[in-house]
Amino acid sequence: MQYRIMFEQDPRNKQRRRAPSARSLQTRARILDAAERIFAERGFEGASVRDIAARAGVPAGLVHHHGGGKAELFRRTVARRADELSALRLGALETCRAAGPLTLSAVLTAFAGPFFHQVRQGGPQWSAYARLVAHVSADPRWRPIAAECFDPTAARFIDEIAALFPDADRQRIATGLVYSVAAMLAHLTSGWRVGALDGSGGEGATDLDRLVAYCAAGIEAAIHCAGKSE
Repeated sequence: MQYRIMFEQDPRNKQRRRAPSARSLQTRARILDAAERIFAERGFEGASVRDIAARAGVPAGLVHHHGGGKAELFRRTVARRADELSALRLGALETCRAAGPLTLSAVLTAFAGPFFHQVRQGGPQWSAYARLVAHVSADPRWRPIAAECFDPTAARFIDEIAALFPDADRQRIATGLVYSVAAMLAHLTSGWRVGALDGSGGEGATDLDRLVAYCAAGIEAAIHCAGKSE
């Protein structure tokens, strides 16, 4: 009995005991993958823990165990890829900086390019993630999630744009970046609408350079627009 107490009190043994198994990690990843797809397809209201469990092929109790309640599961699902996306964006920014003086197009390419690449090359889960981020961006009740997962990196890019336009009002720069995020998410998730409207029936434009040119022109317009800032 005394040996057992000593074993449990040893922090090294606690760490070993609490380390998740490979099977547990796989189950958690499967649950988050399923949640990502369900939330992307149906939004927060339309998703249910039961449906997520069914998609993941696990009992509903395991969804609660690995994800908490539905709101916490939603937060964890959004947060799961946010750090990776942030690292890719900041890495791209430093690569652009090393290549020469930054331009607005280079900053926007560093911001949009990694997400664009992950959605195009990373498989259906990243496509679902783009739709999920669109849900978060459009609904102010998810402001705490956006603040946690995306705002620090967005602020870094606003700083870079502000350095290029030192006399610009920061609010206008932020407005331009928010509009650019909306354009990026539409580009990633709504290409089928372009195909429907241009009569081709295809998936629409997928060119990153065209998106960056559009967003750069929009940000410059927001910065130089006559009239009082909102």
